[in-house]
Formats: sequence, C-alpha cells, structure tokens
Amino acid sequence: MLAMLSTRPAVRRCAGAGVLALALLGSTLPATASAAGQPALSRFYRQKVTWAACTGADMPKDLECGRVTVPLDYAHPDADTLDIALARYRATGTSQGSVLLNFGGPGGAGISELASDGRQFMDLTNGYDVVSFDPRGVGRSSPVSCGGDGDPLSALSGEHADISHPRPLLEQLRQTADECARRSGSVLPHIGTVNAARDLDVIRQALGDKKLNYLGFSYGTRLGAVYAAQFPDKVGRLALDGVDTLTEPLSEQGIAGAEGQQTALDDFLDWCTTDIACPFGHDRRMADGEVLRLVRSLDRNPLPTDLGGALSGQDLVGAMGQGLYSKELWPSLERALASLTEDGDTRSVLSFATGSNGLPRARHPKNGGLVDPQDVPADNLPAALMAINCADDPDRPDAARIARDLDDLRAAYDRASPVFGRYRLTQLLMCYGRPKGTTFIRDRVKNVDTPRMLLVGTRGDPATPYRWTEETARRLGSSAVVLDNKGDGHTGYGSSKCVHRKVNDFLLYGSLPANGSSCPADGKNWSTTTDPAD
Repeated sequence: MLAMLSTRPAVRRCAGAGVLALALLGSTLPATASAAGQPALSRFYRQKVTWAACTGADMPKDLECGRVTVPLDYAHPDADTLDIALARYRATGTSQGSVLLNFGGPGGAGISELASDGRQFMDLTNGYDVVSFDPRGVGRSSPVSCGGDGDPLSALSGEHADISHPRPLLEQLRQTADECARRSGSVLPHIGTVNAARDLDVIRQALGDKKLNYLGFSYGTRLGAVYAAQFPDKVGRLALDGVDTLTEPLSEQGIAGAEGQQTALDDFLDWCTTDIACPFGHDRRMADGEVLRLVRSLDRNPLPTDLGGALSGQDLVGAMGQGLYSKELWPSLERALASLTEDGDTRSVLSFATGSNGLPRARHPKNGGLVDPQDVPADNLPAALMAINCADDPDRPDAARIARDLDDLRAAYDRASPVFGRYRLTQLLMCYGRPKGTTFIRDRVKNVDTPRMLLVGTRGDPATPYRWTEETARRLGSSAVVLDNKGDGHTGYGSSKCVHRKVNDFLLYGSLPANGSSCPADGKNWSTTTDPAD
C-alpha cells in the first residue's frame, strides 16, 4: 500500500548505492517451499530462538525478546547476514505453537507495537505464543534512514516543489534516493516483501513450527500473500485484515489512498466542529478551507520545532493522515492541532508524524546485528515505507515520461483530495532514482495452493478500499474466504467485536465463517482495550 505507515493506533503514534542497477531476487524465486532443503541455507534453518526478558523502561515484564539470523542476500547465503528482532508473549493455555503478527506499514516495527498495544491479542495466548518481529530495514533490524528527523517527504512536498519545472524536482528526488542509500547501508538493496517473506519462513522454523500461523494487518496482508505464494506447503492458518492490493500500480494506489483519507478528514471535521475545542471553528462549511489554509501557510513558512528542524504543511498532512485511521485517535489529533494553531506547539503533531519524540539518527549495527532501541532513526518509519514499496513495484518511468505526465497526475491527485493529494503524489515520485522493484508480486502471487485463509475487508476503510479485498481474493483463488465488515476505520480486528471473534475462532480453532459472510457495524465505538466478552 502506497502510504499506509501503520495499521494499529500504537504504531501510528510511534510513523551512494541508490542508483546501482540490481536484479532483485524476487522475480526469480520458485513458488515452492524448498528453502530449508538447500544446503547453503540449512544453517539458518537449524536455529532455535533464545528468549530473555525484554529490556527497557517501557517494556512489559512478561514480554520476551529474541532474534534470528538471516542471509542479507538469499542469492549469496554464505556471505553477509543480518539479525531480525523478535518479541513474544508466551501462551497461557495449552500451546499449539506460535502465531506471528505483522502490524502493517510497510515500515511498522512489530516489537514496539506488541509492547504498547499487546493487550488486544492476549486472548490468542489461550492457544499460542504471540510473536511479532521487526522486518529487515525496520525498527531494530538494520533500520533504513534518509537522514532526517522526520518524514523525508517533507523536503520535497512544500511550495518549493514546483511541478511546472519538473527536471529540478527530479534531480532533487535522485539526490534524496542517493542520500537514503548512503545512510541506510547494505540492507537497502535487499529490502522488500519478497525477502521479508523468506525471513518469515526462517522465523517459523526457528520457533519450532511446522506451519506458519499468521495475522497480518494492511501491508501485513501483502506479506502474508507473498509468503503463501512462496511457501504454500508451509501455510497453516493465515488471517489477513485490511487487505492490500497485489496488482494496482503505486499511481493508482495513491489516488485511492487520497480519496480514502479525504473521506476520513470529512468525517473528522463533521465531529470536530461540534466540539467546543475544535481548532477549525464550529462552522462546518468553513472548516475545509481552514484546514487547507493552515497547510498552505506552513508550506510557505514552516514552523520551527524543538528538534532544530521545521514543520511544513506536508509534515502536517502526514501527521493528520496518521491520526485519521481510527476514530479513537480523533480526540488526540484535535488536541495536537489545537496546540499547533493556538500555541505554535509542534510536539504533539510531530508525535503523529514520525512516531517518536525525536530519536537520534541512524547508527548502523556491526555485522548486521540488532540496533539498540534508542538508536533507531527518527525517520525509519517513512524511510522504510518508501524503500519497501519501491522494492515491491517494478514501474520506473523515466524523466521524460514523468515530466510529460506530471501536470495530469497533479490534477488527478488534487481531485482526489485537495489536502492529501500533493503528499500522496510526492510519495509516488519518491521511487524515482531507485532501482526497479520485483515483478514477483504482480506476476506470481496468484492461485495459491494452500489451506483456506481468511481475508477481512472493511467497507469504510480509509486506507485499504473494500474492493481490494474482493480483488485480492479473486487473485489468490479458491483458498481465499472473505469476511465483509460493514463498519468504518482501518482494519476490523481492533474495532469490531464480530471481526475480532471470527478471526480468533479461525486462528485458535480453525473455524472459518462462510465465504462472503458479514459482520455488522458496531453500534458503539468498541475497542479491544475493553474486554471483548463485554
């Protein structure tokens, strides 16, 4: 998914080699699970995870951490390696193995999310160790960076990003790609979902599981689908919530995302203007214009931050996008916007924009080891999002094509959303100057020969349209079982009591709903921070 930085509220609170020609491994991967039998890979498949209590003041006492080692380049497994960070809550009941969670992004770190928002998955510990991980290039697992203190898109999204003179803009994009490559180190050419899925299989084996049981949200559904195509005979119970597209190019994904976020903003303003503290006033007809004026004003005159940088209008757009994925975040978003407009205080907005309060810049681990939590770069979330999306997408129009099409693209994105259009378009352009991505996902992830898997689509999802659930189900073939959530918000597991129950029934007991069955919209804003049995 083009611009989805995360899927769960806690993650949303946290968002020189660049021009080398390389052939990504994914386009030639076999569609069978034979990796463990390859002699060069066997040492990775003989690992067992050593668990210990996670360290850090914010870590729950019952959360355990570990690691697995994977090849940096699966084409050369005898060469360099890197470590993948893991965390788990141990099963409280009779364990049937592990269930792995991916919270989305791409770029969302699994360990920090499991630590901060793990309670909603505690009922799964009745039958599983609940495990998450930081994928390669993300969080503690050799994190990529473009060197900034926030979203690297902001430098290209302000008023100075003049589409009437595209060639200077494209040169700036190429320089940004080079800077991302320089700061990210050796992992960048080997990032992407195809390799992340291979890492996932190494993790499965290291956990002692014969089959992969998995719950993926948003981008995590792409990862789950790619795994199913690569390792069909290792698939156990796969549940995919907030289903990503496997076929749409980034340009179409961006327009769909801008439309969804504009709808979410409209809903937020409907709510906000009825509240006395709304920073955009109480006249709903005027609120849209107030938001747009604020964005444009900050693009012209960015506001200095405590971190020594500046908050642009496009930084604000990125922050608002994160705060709109769930209604439970709206009060916090309203307060952050009020602090910004009334006091010039950027701190709360920045916490939405970057997922941090100012972490240091990248410090690369030696020999692919894990980085310390305090050394994860502040821009890792958006930098990883761009790197993974670009690695997964083979489209690379040249400068002449971009220059010719840019005016039309800008008009299409502005029609989709006057607020989010420019930000989404810049995300699309960020792949310029990077190597072409793999064709594996478009060409090979289809008609998977696996046990049946559960796909959950939400009708009012602002990030992954329901039609993507239907399209991906058709793409995957007869193995896909669709659950239609009639509610709103991004993904259903954390907001719908019905979805939560049906996903758990499948993962814990293998009980699938009928294909095409539905869950009603909850009458209240139910959340798994309350007891699901209530």
